[in-house]
Amino acid sequence: MEENKPDTERSSKYNDLEKMSIQQLLTNINAEDKTVPEAIEEVIPEIEKLVEVIVQKMEQGGRLFYIGAGTSGRLGVLDASECPPTFGVDHNKVIGLIAGGDGALRKAVENAEDDTAQAWKDLQQHQISEKDVLVGIAASGTTPYVIGGIQDARKNGISTGCVTCSAGSPLAAASEFPVEVITGPEFVTGSTRMKAGTAQKLVLNMISTSVMIKLGRVKGNKMVDMQLSNKKLVGRGTRMIMEELNIQEEEAAKLLEEHKSVRKVLSVYKRS
Repeated sequence: MEENKPDTERSSKYNDLEKMSIQQLLTNINAEDKTVPEAIEEVIPEIEKLVEVIVQKMEQGGRLFYIGAGTSGRLGVLDASECPPTFGVDHNKVIGLIAGGDGALRKAVENAEDDTAQAWKDLQQHQISEKDVLVGIAASGTTPYVIGGIQDARKNGISTGCVTCSAGSPLAAASEFPVEVITGPEFVTGSTRMKAGTAQKLVLNMISTSVMIKLGRVKGNKMVDMQLSNKKLVGRGTRMIMEELNIQEEEAAKLLEEHKSVRKVLSVYKRS
């Protein structure tokens, strides 16, 4: 019965997709995608509560963990992996774990998401503790790996949150700070890499970016702590310095090369 399914598993409101023209397919997919930011807007107060507890814990030396399976797990790992180059934090401050291990990032691992005990084992490899926050990511809100991890974390006094796209899910019930972005049925029935995945990506962007800003990792609107790991980023850093100090490119590039950090250059040379 449709009413017993998670929202993300309900039948698409479109049918006979194979009979649509390419233009119709693209237009209809885009029409569905437009609904995602509106669904997120509805739950900003819940996202705010989760961000507040993450900031509090990280200010006290804690870490942020993401757990998920499949697309949800990949999105968590992606968000975690982008924090060090973007905000200059250590790689162990935001940690993403996926059911089945890193090999599952490229190829699905059979039955990995069905083990309720494995997430806690994975988290213990990183010595997770009460100082940390765990966020479970699951479109349907029914993934055993994620629910088990959240339940075990709560038993051990760890703050928990979740990002899910189905109302009234077991995952939300297990979490202290649930975020339920109700995106509805997918264009292709059950293909949660689409709207649900987009919603999760946007919410994770909001969480990590807001947390890092509140932790002082952005100055003005600039990524002053970004890692200068390639020519594009060195060029971006140089332009930041040029703009902030009102100097020419050659001088800015020289200062950046000397200090190896946009923040350090600005702290030494910027006049109030």
